[in-house]
Amino acid sequence: MGQKELELGFNQILEGNKDWMDFVSKDESGRFQQLAKGQAPEVLWIGCADSRVPANELTGKKPGEVFVHRNIANMCVHSDMSMLAVLDYAVNVLKVKHIIVAGHYGCGGVAASLSSQQYGIIDNWLCHIKDVYRLHAAEIDAIENHDDKVNRLIELNVKEQVFNLTTTSIVQNAWKNGAELAVHGMVINIGTGQLIDLDTTFDSNENLGQVFAYK
Repeated sequence: MGQKELELGFNQILEGNKDWMDFVSKDESGRFQQLAKGQAPEVLWIGCADSRVPANELTGKKPGEVFVHRNIANMCVHSDMSMLAVLDYAVNVLKVKHIIVAGHYGCGGVAASLSSQQYGIIDNWLCHIKDVYRLHAAEIDAIENHDDKVNRLIELNVKEQVFNLTTTSIVQNAWKNGAELAVHGMVINIGTGQLIDLDTTFDSNENLGQVFAYK
């Protein structure tokens, strides 16, 4: 890509912003003026960084209604301070009611984790997904079709990340203090736009193992 192409791409971003500014200026609902004063979303979305899975569009929500954190393969790693900071702010300041961990079929990060190929520094991040594979290796290895194998690991990864979230001190203390908070696991079918509920919802620590459910 040459210099002219780079400038053209950047100018398109600026032009797109002008279109957005025009839309905001013509909006008569007053919602943008209200948003300028603060936010009060009820949903925290933890999703993949993939450009094809925008949280607001998938959930039919307007600006200001979804607090978003995204990374490669929608991971909830207990030592990830970026994710924990977002989680703490969402739960303890914004008082969100729902946390959605959203994976998507055809996730490149999950597919990469099933190979022995090296990709660079991301290999260290993919090790967390390889750990999920290790827990379910017998089931995954029994699937013959590669795409089906990847998609099943995508579902299992979402469920594991939901569990990881529920065992954080942030979520545990929110439940302990009586907060109305539910954690859900979902998968996106990019081709149809469907957001699929994996029936992995926790709204208390009652169904967690004894060592995970803080008192």
